[in-house]
Amino acid sequence: MGKEFDLLLKGGTVVSSQRRETQDVGVVDGRIAEIGLLSTEKAREVLDLTGLFVLPGLIDSQVHFREPGAEHKEDLRTGSRAAILGGICSVLEMPNTSPPTTTREAIHDKFRRAQGRMCCDVGFFVGASPENIDALGVLETLPGVPGVKMFMGSSTGSLLIADDAGVEAVLRATRRRVAVHCEDEDRMNQRRPMLGDTASPTEHPVWRDALCALEATRRLLALVKRHDRRVHVLHCTTAEEIEFLADHKRWATVEVTPQHLTLAAPECYERLGTYAQMNPPIRGIEHQQALWRGVEEGVVDVLGSDHAPHTREEKDKGYPNTPSGMPGVQTILPVMLNHVHEGRLSLEKLVQLLAEGPARVWSIFRKGKVVRGYDADFTIVDPNSSWTIHNDWIASKAGWTPFDGMRIHGRPVATILRGQIVMREGEILLEGLGEPLSFDGAGG
Repeated sequence: MGKEFDLLLKGGTVVSSQRRETQDVGVVDGRIAEIGLLSTEKAREVLDLTGLFVLPGLIDSQVHFREPGAEHKEDLRTGSRAAILGGICSVLEMPNTSPPTTTREAIHDKFRRAQGRMCCDVGFFVGASPENIDALGVLETLPGVPGVKMFMGSSTGSLLIADDAGVEAVLRATRRRVAVHCEDEDRMNQRRPMLGDTASPTEHPVWRDALCALEATRRLLALVKRHDRRVHVLHCTTAEEIEFLADHKRWATVEVTPQHLTLAAPECYERLGTYAQMNPPIRGIEHQQALWRGVEEGVVDVLGSDHAPHTREEKDKGYPNTPSGMPGVQTILPVMLNHVHEGRLSLEKLVQLLAEGPARVWSIFRKGKVVRGYDADFTIVDPNSSWTIHNDWIASKAGWTPFDGMRIHGRPVATILRGQIVMREGEILLEGLGEPLSFDGAGG
């Protein structure tokens, strides 16, 4: 080649959505410079990855890092530390903070806060609200912004676009793909009185039932088709939605979470109580099986953690006076690696859902693949490591995970961000290297 590599990844098995092949990867100036048989080339640093898998730097496209406004349960530094410990190189952060990310000033404030504190690369969604609809067309194109997030049903925070007129106004005001939380607010309000002050967490998926999700998704797609727009349906949870969205792939990409693929009602509520509470809810096994069919059949485009931490004090208040959400950015890869080990999906499919899929859906520049010219982001996995997730491993301020005690086969052993080894063997080596992501016309 004639030029010394900054970093040479030697002897690992490089995995894409299409294939796996033992190759060396040479890095220069934070980019992938060469891929092939490079063992005779010079490098300032050599990482022997024999027996390990080299994945593209993984992307968690739905996290809530709680800053500003709720730093007692997470902030940009602690959330991104959790990300790189779990093998995640880039995150897309959601706008339901306090104040919500609905203005140019709020977006700039988040990037100011992120500078020198984020351990992974980041993009910040702008939130849709009745007050900022006319500005969304400009806000969605600001540097570092992947697009607009819209809540059709209330969850954590104050952002809400509940009626069809508002949803249609958002779709008209924007050009990029819109990420949508689909729960029908009217139906949830009508059903809320069924919960008494001493209701059980097992009633959470009864209150916010499958029809709450399906009705919102149907309403959304009717408007999307009318305007020939593109949307991303977040955290799909029901068999009915999977069947419906399979016929609407022209307009909608689809996300599922490891929680909904792994936990099932009523067992998870009986065992975890409010620690299993999230929106939309964990549902019964028949819905979980349908989500897996959606993964297998290509209805699902993306895996996202919906990392939404709350403190134990908040979770212990007693349902229904408890917040919904759970940490997930650190466990999304380990949990899914265990599903790979148990034969529920291939490692190639996992790369598609956690790297190539998010990069495609949000048009993330130079991310999601191990190809020449792309950022030298890598997630290194030991497929033979057998270990157990424990709460004391969790870097989130929440300090707990619903997967505490889960035996895992496969482990992220290194996270490399633009050619810098930021995590190795469970130790964070470098902090604060995160940069804003670039988006080239999001909405692919």
